[in-house]
Formats: sequence, structure tokens, C-alpha cells
Amino acid sequence: MPVIAIIGAQWGDEGKGKIVDMLAETANVVARFSGGDNAGHTVVNPAGEFKLHLVPAGIFYPQCRCLIGHGVVVNPESLLGEIAYLSERGVDTRNLFVSDRAHVVMPYHIMQDRLEEQARQNSAIGTTHKGIGPAYADKAARVGIRVGDLLDEDLLRSRLTMALALKNQLLTQVHKASGIDLEQVFEQSLEWGKKLSRHVADTSVMIQESVERDEMVLLEGAQGVMLDLDVGTYPYVTSSHPTAAGACLGVGLPPTRLQHVLAIFKAYTTRVGGGPMPTELLDEIGDLICERGNEYGATTGRRRRCGWFDAVAARYSMRVNGFTGAALTRLDILDAMRTVKVCAAYKLDGKIIESVPGDLARLAECQPVYEEMPGWETPTSDVRRFEDLPEAAQRYVLRLSELIGCTINLVSVGASRSETIIVKSLV
Repeated sequence: MPVIAIIGAQWGDEGKGKIVDMLAETANVVARFSGGDNAGHTVVNPAGEFKLHLVPAGIFYPQCRCLIGHGVVVNPESLLGEIAYLSERGVDTRNLFVSDRAHVVMPYHIMQDRLEEQARQNSAIGTTHKGIGPAYADKAARVGIRVGDLLDEDLLRSRLTMALALKNQLLTQVHKASGIDLEQVFEQSLEWGKKLSRHVADTSVMIQESVERDEMVLLEGAQGVMLDLDVGTYPYVTSSHPTAAGACLGVGLPPTRLQHVLAIFKAYTTRVGGGPMPTELLDEIGDLICERGNEYGATTGRRRRCGWFDAVAARYSMRVNGFTGAALTRLDILDAMRTVKVCAAYKLDGKIIESVPGDLARLAECQPVYEEMPGWETPTSDVRRFEDLPEAAQRYVLRLSELIGCTINLVSVGASRSETIIVKSLV
């Protein structure tokens, strides 16, 4: 059975939750590999509509073990709240496990995130103030607290004492804020450990054993490739690696085990936070896309920036991930458009370029070169076969496939699982 990485191929918010939920019905493992509760998946299935932030989208299926890998940073308060929310709605969470190696988002990380964004003023990144960046920074600095530490009282006190000696200097002397009381955060952390203990496991062993048994494994991404710390639009990026390579690293699988990399593209482009977005529409069309698509963050409620499909960024995403297939979501949002546009190239310094500049200032100067195509002005949500789509919609999908350089296997025409067109088998 295959190991499949589900990758957000743009700036996040592509509708990965729906695709993971569909595939998870026959999967044995769904493992989240990066990010934290700054990401959100909205899932609509026979059980209802759910907004997930840390729990993998396979949680609705009894046969499916849901793993939060060590590449994720975990806010225990958020995770416990999500477990309670699911339990209240009748969802069994006994098959949910979190890596003992995953790092913990501590209260001081959230404080630091907010204070640093304030200090940046007009240059703010646009973080969610969830403490994700500071948690990953402490991980790299080797002063982080891991989930397994919450279960060991002596180790936890030692690690917290060291971390707070550094963190309180930063909070009080640099940011002129209140410090963190060691005993208070120590007791809170112990309580988190007690409540989470039955979910804590060595998830890397669990996933490796599943692969050895030839079971179907889904690696669930958060955010999108263009927000990757290394290959994204730095510094307007997330703090982890939402790429195919990051999928293996974040759950403890060797790259040779990865058999399929499924890209999730939205039929247009959205972005949250600061940074260049060449196809952004600051007009009534952008407003129409936003309202038709309800483009507001599942985690923050922030309005997303909207624009036409950026095939230059999509090709770049294809090159750095090696997609074996793609799903195109939210095609129905474009149903009302008289014409649709696709950015096939950029114009920079009077020249046509077909790649994404690494220099952020240069990317900000890029002007989109559009191909304009007829719209279909017909509802598509009831369509279930590709050949039954309006011809203009078919041409649009096929043109995106050509520009990306990847087969589009699936087209989503609505939020529910039934509102899906299978063009070609995903695996």
C-alpha cells in the first residue's frame, strides 16, 4: 500500500482537509508532519462540519490511527480543547497519538510572538500570534520543551529552569514586559502531561511499523509550499517545512518510503499575512472571490488576500516537490465569472520570466502576464464527471494542468465530499 504526502501547493488554505478526509476512509494511518495550531482544516463529511487545527483529518474513521509527528509544535491547551470538542460531538479520539519528541508551544512563546510582531511595526510578518515561530526557534536553539518532558517531573523542572532563565531576560529587558513565573508554568505543564499521557507515544516507531505491514499511510501537510522556511517567500513564511521533504522528516520516514506526492491547488490564489503576491486582486473581482469562497481563516478569521491562479508559483512548487498528481479545489467559486485569468509568466524589468525570483524585493516588482479565458457562468456543484463540466471549465482545468506540468486527478466543486469529480485515480 502507498505512502502518500498531501502537500499544500500554494500559500496554504487550499482545501487539504477535504482531500485527506476522503482518502482517510481507506487509510490505516494519517500523520500530521509540520506546523502547529496556526493552521486549520475545515472538513465536511457525513458526521458534520469540523474545524481542525492539530488533530489529523483521519480522526473520523475507527480503523485509522492519527499521529501528530515530531515535526509539529504542539500547544497542549489547544490540543486538549480540540480533543474535548471532538468528543462532545461524538468523535472517538482514542486512536490519536502525539509524538513524545514533538516540541511544546509554551505560554512564553505566545507572548514573544505577539511582542515581536508589535516591534516589527510596518514590517510585521502577519503571524497568527500562536507562538509557532518562537517555539521552532527554541527547538533550533536546543532550549525547547518536548511533549515527553511533560511526563517527567524532574526533567521538566530542569528544562524549564534553563529555558526561563533565558526567556525572562528577553521578555523583561528587551520587550519591557512581565516575566514568566517558573512555578506557575511548571504546574501547568505537569497538568498538561497528566491529561495528555494516554495519547503520548513514539509515533515514528508506529508509522514505521505501519509501513512495514504495507498499510496505507497519509502524511498530512499544513500551510503551503510558498510558506516553506527555506523555499518560500522568506521572510514572509512559516517556521517549518510544508514540503514533500518536510513530510518525511516530520514523521521519521526515509524519503525512499514516499511513493506519491499529491499537490492540492486552489483554482485561484489566496494568501494570508504579508509578503509579495503578484496576482492579488484589489478590486471588485477580488472581493467577489473572497465572498463566494468565504475566504476567511479557519484559525484566525482573518480575510485572505485573493487573486487569479499563479502558474509561475505553481510550477516552482512542482519543481521543488516532484508532485505525482494534483487535486484542484474550489472550481465552483469561479462559476460566476464572465472571464477567468491565469498568470502564465511574470514581467520583470521589461523581460518575461517564468520562474519565481528568490529575491523578495524582485518578486514584489514582478507583474503578472495573464492568459484570459472565457468563463462558464454555469453552476458546477452538481457535476460528477469531468466530461459533464461546461467546456470552458474543462479547458481551464486542462490549461492549469499544462502550465503546472502535473496531471490533475481530482476536481472539487464544493465543500462536501460528494461534490467531487474523479478525473483519474489518485494512486
